[in-house]
Amino acid sequence: MYEIVEKRPIVPNIISMKIKAPKVAKAALPGQFVMIRVDETGERIPMGLSGWDPGEGTVDILFFVLGTSTMKLGALKVGDTIQNLVGPLGAPTEIENFGTVICACGCFGIGPTLPLIKGLKEAGNRVITVVEGRSREFIFWEERLQEESDELHVLAGNESCGQPGWTDDFIRGRLEGGERIDRIFVHGCPFMMMEAAKASKPYGVKTIVSLTPLMVDGTGMCGACRVEVGGETKFGCVDGPDFDGHQVNWETLALRLRQFIPEEDRSSMLWERDNWHKLVEMAPQALNPTLGRGEGKEKKKASCNGQA
Repeated sequence: MYEIVEKRPIVPNIISMKIKAPKVAKAALPGQFVMIRVDETGERIPMGLSGWDPGEGTVDILFFVLGTSTMKLGALKVGDTIQNLVGPLGAPTEIENFGTVICACGCFGIGPTLPLIKGLKEAGNRVITVVEGRSREFIFWEERLQEESDELHVLAGNESCGQPGWTDDFIRGRLEGGERIDRIFVHGCPFMMMEAAKASKPYGVKTIVSLTPLMVDGTGMCGACRVEVGGETKFGCVDGPDFDGHQVNWETLALRLRQFIPEEDRSSMLWERDNWHKLVEMAPQALNPTLGRGEGKEKKKASCNGQA
């Protein structure tokens, strides 16, 4: 059993957790993930690591509350325990001194981007970070990203703050302008990663995406996480999670991710019916789009413009 030592609602439907897992904390590297099972009847789900502390023996995860498993996880409190946590899994991100790199992220992808930026900076890279959100309420951790990056750019899809547009617009703009970019790393939802890879492909800049598709064991035995990369079948858990975004077959990936939507919807509705009181307790902090920031208007504006 793995104890939750800290839990923080960040923005609507996104929660950060710190979990006691000493062995994982000692071995974790940027790009790796853990497999979590909330309880005995729960499914195993992959979660990217947003941080770890070998001294404290803790690991950090950042997740989006969407289906049954993440609702169960989000309903837990500090002091509660998670049934299983296995890791670190997957191949670490290849980090070296590439030169100038772009780290593009959004939503729950902001979590695993943080340790990646740190690793890239330690290797001597110039790091340009771009973070997207559909509105102001979904942009967070700007100060932390600013602290680790050489540049930070904030984009809001609805133009509520920062620059208008999305990460693919930013990538395309920098490359069209003739700037030399040596490597691009993208963390976020599959659609966002696909669009970012499409934006960079005409310019030949290698773009690394992090894929955590449906998984059962996370160690290469089941094959549930297979993805087509460069015309070959790869396993997200052991060959990834990092892949060349220009070689990913995004169409087949999308189809695989959607294959259990009816079952997922039914599972969520049944769990909500029996556990509505847990959602009520969680909702004021984690699910209400007007709460959870704790910032004044002036600080919001400055933060959204990428100022520390």
